[in-house]
Amino acid sequence: MASAAKRYAQAVVELATERGTLDDWQRDLNVLAEFMARQDMAPLFQSPNVPEAQKEQMLDTALADAQPEARNLAKMLIARERLAIVPRLVTEFTKARMAVQGIVVADVTTAEPLSARGEIEMRARLQEMFGKQVELHMHTDPDIIGGLIVRVGDQLIDGSVVNQLRVLRNRLATGAITP
Repeated sequence: MASAAKRYAQAVVELATERGTLDDWQRDLNVLAEFMARQDMAPLFQSPNVPEAQKEQMLDTALADAQPEARNLAKMLIARERLAIVPRLVTEFTKARMAVQGIVVADVTTAEPLSARGEIEMRARLQEMFGKQVELHMHTDPDIIGGLIVRVGDQLIDGSVVNQLRVLRNRLATGAITP
């Protein structure tokens, strides 16, 4: 199922890139996923007893402001009984869209929330460091005591106080620090 979601996402990214509608597609796919995830809707889309035409009508209503191609995609997923891949399709599309647009996600963990100014400065520093636009995903974890942890893709920058204390403890234990 993951590979099907990836294939659909890639096809949508190619179409959207060609037409310059990546952000519109992101919006439309988010609307589709949110609508299908609603507690009152999810059982209807999962039920084989709900006719295909009724599912199409519900999605047409939900996607009334969407691009015609997005409504067509929804109808195709219904016809091919692939609605279950929508959440993964959105995830895959988002990753591919961000890659095309040169955007990286930085997961930043701090002991206390950063101020708005702090977030702006953090984004600017990371953009300079990675040479790309940065989308910040901020997290707080008081267990890191202070400092911050930044993860961008498979890169990890751990400048937390708890990590610095761990490194110091290990150096002391191994005798790596001498008087």
